[in-house]
Amino acid sequence: MRKKVALLLAAVMVAGAVSGCSGGGSTGKAAVNAGGASSDNGGDGAEASEAAPVDPANYEVTEPITIKWWHALEDQYSATVDKVVSDFNNSQDLITVEAEYIGSYAKLNEALVAAHAAGTDLPALTVANTPYVAEYGAGGLTEDLTPYIEASGYDVEDFGDGMIEAAKYNGKQVSLPFLISTQIMYYNKDMADEMGITMPTTWDEMDAFMEKGTKKAADGTTEVYATIIPGWDQWYFETFYLNQGVKIINDDQVTTDLGDEKAVAIAQKIQDWCNAGYTYWTGTAEDASSNMRQNFISGKALSVVHTSSLYNNYVDQCDFEIGMSWLPGADTKNQEIGGCVLLIPSKNDQATKNAAWQFLQYLCSKEVNMTWAEGTGYMPTRKSVLETEEGKAFLEKKPAFQAIFDNLDLIYPRIQHKGWSQLATIWKNIMAEVMMENGDVPAGMEQMADEINDVLADA
Repeated sequence: MRKKVALLLAAVMVAGAVSGCSGGGSTGKAAVNAGGASSDNGGDGAEASEAAPVDPANYEVTEPITIKWWHALEDQYSATVDKVVSDFNNSQDLITVEAEYIGSYAKLNEALVAAHAAGTDLPALTVANTPYVAEYGAGGLTEDLTPYIEASGYDVEDFGDGMIEAAKYNGKQVSLPFLISTQIMYYNKDMADEMGITMPTTWDEMDAFMEKGTKKAADGTTEVYATIIPGWDQWYFETFYLNQGVKIINDDQVTTDLGDEKAVAIAQKIQDWCNAGYTYWTGTAEDASSNMRQNFISGKALSVVHTSSLYNNYVDQCDFEIGMSWLPGADTKNQEIGGCVLLIPSKNDQATKNAAWQFLQYLCSKEVNMTWAEGTGYMPTRKSVLETEEGKAFLEKKPAFQAIFDNLDLIYPRIQHKGWSQLATIWKNIMAEVMMENGDVPAGMEQMADEINDVLADA
């Protein structure tokens, strides 16, 4: 009961912070869209832009300006960040961009929500993890980019369909895809070849894979896990449910299927694998990710489920060939978009927004798109890039990405709902309790569904 009350209180606090409309933009003035409507109404200025022709002059940068870009790219990406920002600053003489690393997506979210509520110290441009798009759109934090796109003739259609949908809220283009990833199963190709293992493509093949891919000592303890399942983010195990017909949020938007028979069976199967020593559940601790990676790097796991964005990181640290395999499917083989989008905070003044839009276009351009793909493990996001010589060279250099390119049409937007972050927290916390403490699966899933239903109803 305490957990349920705490979650509901957290929901009220976050909703209040995101929807707060007091204060002004970066100049201390209330932001006004080119259409003439205040941005404090959650991007309603787009309605004005639909009523009148868009004037490109309203989105031009006419005077020198310095803007801040908030990002969540860690130290290993600093060289690429510095190069991209420097190249942009040197490409024109009006806009100077200062890049600021804020921290993880969660920390950046906290800082952005606080700045929006205060109406001061907002960045001109910021990244945001894809699940936050709905919350920001609902709270009026994001600028509607539709008139900017129209004014500049920006080719939005060159992004993958799922990617561009993931950057919308209620049909409005409130952000653009930036560094995009998806779920993937990394595997030790040398070990798999030695053991005569073919990576599983369906859920039904998982039992055989788990048993064959596990190495045990004489005393029965596990020396090599067939795979490791991350528990710190529900995104990593979410598709196991979705591809078997489980609706995380039903069509009524206020209930979940996670307590139903099919969902319980999936959780029970995972617990059975854990109990058999074929895999382990990482839990939600801060070191869960680093521990999982180290187990894979040191040869204590044949495979791990992780984000495709860490391909470079794995290659640099492993002394064996890295393979990537699409996650095992069932009724469908769909996966979800990960990574981040770029958005312009709505409370900034128009001059700041215009400068941010110019930099945003640069960050998402075809040329810079390949710079990000080369310098990070993120995938190219522009469809036309894959047909270029640079795109073909990329695949020759990183052949494991073929598993992703072969399934680009199966990458879909993540679930968008105002209560999603609370739902996800409940899901991963109860899964951790059930898996790591060998809890009662049906009871745990029923408790989970009850708490999630409360959150959905409240949202």
